[in-house]
This record gives sequence, C-alpha cells and structure tokens, in this order.
Amino acid sequence: MKTFKSILMALMAAFCLTSCTYNKLVEEEETVNQKWADVEAQYQRRADLIPNLVNTVKGYAAHEKEALEAVVNARSRATQITLDPSSITPEKLQEFQAAQGEVTQALGRLIAIAENYPDLKANEQFSELQAQLEGTENRIAESRRLYNEAVQSYNVNVRRFPNIIWAWIFNFDKKTPFAAEAGAEKAPTVEF
Repeated sequence: MKTFKSILMALMAAFCLTSCTYNKLVEEEETVNQKWADVEAQYQRRADLIPNLVNTVKGYAAHEKEALEAVVNARSRATQITLDPSSITPEKLQEFQAAQGEVTQALGRLIAIAENYPDLKANEQFSELQAQLEGTENRIAESRRLYNEAVQSYNVNVRRFPNIIWAWIFNFDKKTPFAAEAGAEKAPTVEF
C-alpha cells in the first residue's frame, strides 16, 4: 500500500510539474502572438494613413507622380503580406520586413519632396498627417521592441531544462524575432 501511495504521489507531482510548465509555455506563446498582432496593427495604421497623405500631396505636387505611385505600390505590396504568428520563419519575416522597408523608403522620398513645396508644408492637413505618420513610426518601433521582448522570454523558457523536454513533446518551437535589415546602419539616400 505504501508503494502504491508513493507511486501515486510521484505521478501527481510529475503531472503538476508538467501542467505548470505547459501552462507557462502556452501563456508565453500567446503573449508572443498578441505582441505580433500589435506589430501588425501599427503597420496597418501606417497603411491606412498613406492614402490620405498621398492625396494631400497630390494636390500640391501633381508632377511628382512617380514618387506618389511608388508609395501607393509599396503600400499595396506590404498589405498583401500577412504572417501567422505561430509559423513565422526567418525567411517569412525577412520578406515582411523587406515589404515594410519599401514603404518606409517611399514615404521618406514623399516627405522629402514635400520639403520643396512651402505651401504644402504649411498645409494643416499635411502637417497633421505627417505628425500622425511620425507617431505611427514610433509606435511600430515600440511594438517591434515589445514583440522581441516577448519572443526572447518565450525562447528562453522553451530552451530551459526541463522545459525543453516538454516543449519538444508539445511542439513549442522557438520564435523568430525582428532583426535589423542588412544595411540598416546606413542612412537612406533620397534622390529626385
């Protein structure tokens, strides 16, 4: 009878340890998913601001058609790429970042063009849109930072012993963080 109780107690302890570990992994994975959703929401906010910004600039700089089209096309490509947070791979994340980088470069050219049009710079709507866009870029950077923190916490927990065993059993794989794009340390050049 003592042996049965000992075995039962050992099984209960193992079950409690497993369930605690599993629940922590689920919690951290959901945090990563939520932080990724926040990143996507900020990129969507930027994508939603772009048509208003383009239309405002269009009235002042109609002959800058190429720059305006570049922004619209980059936005279109970027909004077509969606990622499922549970299956983000370094390759998919790089593709997503490249598309978003195109939007950033096109917007940079558009803002630089606006510098050549004093009437446009003085336009209240343009100034408000530019401020919203700058705020959105800050939100994107912050969302990416928080996502990377959640990924780091999750990845550390998945790799710790004995969690690594349970992560392997229950298919909790490492997540991919955002990384700076190659050449990001160099300031972009803006040409007209």
